[in-house]
Amino acid sequence: MQLLLLAIAPICAVILYIYFKDIYEKEPKRLLLSSFLFGAIGSIVITTVFYYILDILIPLNNAYSIPQQFIKAFVIVGLTEEFSKYIFVRFYAQPKKQFNEPFDGIVYAVMVSMGFAATENVLYVLESGFSTAILRAFTAVPAHATFGILMGYYMGKAKFSKNRRLLNICGLLLAVTFHGCYDFFLFMNFIPGIWIGAFISLAIGILLSRKAIKKHQEDSYFKPEES
Repeated sequence: MQLLLLAIAPICAVILYIYFKDIYEKEPKRLLLSSFLFGAIGSIVITTVFYYILDILIPLNNAYSIPQQFIKAFVIVGLTEEFSKYIFVRFYAQPKKQFNEPFDGIVYAVMVSMGFAATENVLYVLESGFSTAILRAFTAVPAHATFGILMGYYMGKAKFSKNRRLLNICGLLLAVTFHGCYDFFLFMNFIPGIWIGAFISLAIGILLSRKAIKKHQEDSYFKPEES
């Protein structure tokens, strides 16, 4: 039970952080919950299916090959996982009438991402224990949060733009890029010290996420006009 709580605690912290950052017009809790569940179940199932297919189509069997680790990070993991989240934001949340300001893109993308991260975190922590729970609370969970925020920033803009398709794809590709960079440096563990690159990419992602949140807060349609 303690391990389960440790696995879920950072997920809850991120959700609450984003929920309270939505300061002008909060989303219905039922839509937040359903988005979370789509991430926790739907995205995981889709990712698992893609992993199985890609393992057959693109067999990667050399752990010391830089090109293979690049493909694994950006295509097998990054693209697969972010696309599995993207489709629920794009086809479930974005069409909702409650999705009525750009910040909502961040809210729903993070909810789906945290659903995915919750399932992933529970599986890893129950298998590997306390140290993994602590490590992932400060690495993998914040990383998934930043991927969601960066994707959601552009998907929020897309809802109210004539260039919806382009902006949606920009959001997906930005999340894939940061996800791929983060994993690539971790997968290249046969090169001493290169793992630092993962934390640099995470730090950049967090910085950009903070700016994205602030920008959409400032542009909220529900922000009171200054007198």
